[in-house]
Amino acid sequence: MPFSSRVIGVFAGLFVSGCGAAATEGGAGSAGDPSALVGNPAPDFRVETVTGTKATIALKSLRGRVVLVDFWGTFCKPCKESFPKLQALSGKYAASGLTIIGISEDDVDDKDKIPAFAANYGAKFAIAWDGDRTVAGQYKPDSMPSSFVIDRSGVVRFEHVGFRAGDELTIEREITGLLSR
Repeated sequence: MPFSSRVIGVFAGLFVSGCGAAATEGGAGSAGDPSALVGNPAPDFRVETVTGTKATIALKSLRGRVVLVDFWGTFCKPCKESFPKLQALSGKYAASGLTIIGISEDDVDDKDKIPAFAANYGAKFAIAWDGDRTVAGQYKPDSMPSSFVIDRSGVVRFEHVGFRAGDELTIEREITGLLSR
């Protein structure tokens, strides 16, 4: 996708989604529309990490853990704000059963920017690149960032579209609630 199309798409996504509307369990996704995924099994995927120790992550192999799947891009300003908050949650709850996977939706021309972005914004959680948009095609994120919180049995419980300061508190409550089940 050319740069101008990507920029238009990002601005359109931010305008439509409100960039930060958080969903509640069984509740609405962006713009008040119910998310088709909330309350349903999370679509399985396999991704290759592009930072740290290179590895393949299969969502199905993470059953028994609470998983936050975050779709993001290096072009996304709210992603710059969310990454340190997601890393703080990962550091605080990984030992209790939380796994965070950041899945970049960057174009192939920007793939090389992904590791530096993750490092600059403190992300030590798994970072992958969805080069062919297969995973995004399954989850259909409304804009960047979009996050899906998945319970220990593999069911999507919450969806978050966009990111604003304070959203991490809502996400933390959701995560701790799911970790205690």
